[in-house]
Amino acid sequence: MPAEAAPVTLAAALPTRRGITTAPVPAPAPAAAPSSAPALARLAVPVLPALLALALGLWGIRREDSLWRDEAVTWQVGQRSVAEIWDLLGQVDVVHGLYYVLMHGVFELFGVGPVVLRLPSVLAVAAAAAATAAAGRRLAGPWAGLAAGLVLALIPNIQHYAQEGRAYALVTAGVAVATWLLVSAADASGNGAAVVRRRRWPRWAGYGAVMLTTALLNWFSLFVLPAHAVTVLVARRRGARPLLAPWAVSAALVLAGALPLVLASRAQAGQVSWIKPVAVSTLLGVAVLLLVALVCARVPYPGRGRATVSPASVGLPLLAVPQGGLLLASVLVEPVYLDRYVLYTNLGFALLLGVGVAAAVQALPVRTWVLLAGVTATAFVALLPVETGLRTPKSRADDVLRAADRVAVAARTGDGVLFIPAARRDTALVTPTAFTGLDDLALAESPAVSGTIKGVEGSAEHIRTAMLAKSRIVVVTDTRRAAPPAPVREAEKLRVLGRHFERTGRTDTVGRRIEVYEKVRRPATEPAPRPH
Repeated sequence: MPAEAAPVTLAAALPTRRGITTAPVPAPAPAAAPSSAPALARLAVPVLPALLALALGLWGIRREDSLWRDEAVTWQVGQRSVAEIWDLLGQVDVVHGLYYVLMHGVFELFGVGPVVLRLPSVLAVAAAAAATAAAGRRLAGPWAGLAAGLVLALIPNIQHYAQEGRAYALVTAGVAVATWLLVSAADASGNGAAVVRRRRWPRWAGYGAVMLTTALLNWFSLFVLPAHAVTVLVARRRGARPLLAPWAVSAALVLAGALPLVLASRAQAGQVSWIKPVAVSTLLGVAVLLLVALVCARVPYPGRGRATVSPASVGLPLLAVPQGGLLLASVLVEPVYLDRYVLYTNLGFALLLGVGVAAAVQALPVRTWVLLAGVTATAFVALLPVETGLRTPKSRADDVLRAADRVAVAARTGDGVLFIPAARRDTALVTPTAFTGLDDLALAESPAVSGTIKGVEGSAEHIRTAMLAKSRIVVVTDTRRAAPPAPVREAEKLRVLGRHFERTGRTDTVGRRIEVYEKVRRPATEPAPRPH
């Protein structure tokens, strides 16, 4: 049988204009199915840092069944009804209102416990690592993005707040997602007017929604807007003219939406009156971070032609502007600087350090993924003493649950109990079973009824009368108690204890002290001892 003729295309069989036919051309082979390798590699950039952050967050999440005072507030407020939370916000903690409502929903769905309390923060840090990696990939390529996400997951301060039942990790995640959306919008602005028109508004709508939600979780995140403004202005100078107007509209809407919260929180400014002026060590720490970031910003990275944004134009403002703004406010207005208020600035540091790490591992004659895995493992091992310390009760100022356990051991049914200062009542609010049979001698109105965090205590005379009616009193206080406390009620508690009671027991735990006092009778001429 003759061999089967090879198929020819229709164009090959037709004559040319000069009457000459072309040689038969075999039809192209069927196209192979697209390989999934590039898609998997692209997916690995955000997924691997997210998995690392998730693993680190779940490691020791119970923190040896400890709970510190700030988490205790979330614990007890989150269990109130929405109406009770609203009542509370009218007097205190309005800045955390959205977070309390969110945690109320979490507790309703999953119950109350240390893991449930901290799991939203763990998931938020995992999301932040993924968004940072995605932004880094757009800015400087996949290796830089992967390294940036891994760096963020390993930063000790990030690990600290990944395991804390407060809003700071959620704020960091919001800033990370907003920054990724900004970078994506800037990237699209360099792809032609048609692409810009098609892709602009969904990104900007998402950017505005995420930034507003983040501001409602903690309005100090608004410092991100001037940082992003620097990025947008740099991009505009590089030709991204469609970027400025939509960003300005989004930022204006975010500011308008957050303004009521800002004004309401100013009326509660006394809540941060305890913050101390900025220490020299804090300034040095910020300076070191900026220096490292500046060095990394100078490292060459795989360019993308005429990119409208760069790692330096995104990372440096995100690191420096919020830090500088809060430090300036602390110096010129009142002390408000705490590192957790600008935790999200670690995103800028991670982006820049990720570029430096990626450039270093790519420059060496070894497979990049092997080197990057080795660097990550080395960093984890080097930080192991710090990481293990973060997962112990002593990593926080105190431990409310351990203090409650000590009260249950020391107290007897019918004893009175005092909290010095009144905020230490959180011990009873978190673990009421440990205080069964004890009389709260100072409390006049419970926290839920009064719409407060620590409740309303009676007058100094009321406290004195209630104390003298007891022969035995258990005191919950701090291991480093200020003497004398400023409020009249607190001073009266100490005065009555010093004149009419004798301390017969003391137990110290993490940041908390449990004291037992028994009533004594002295001759009227005997001088009263000084309060302990």
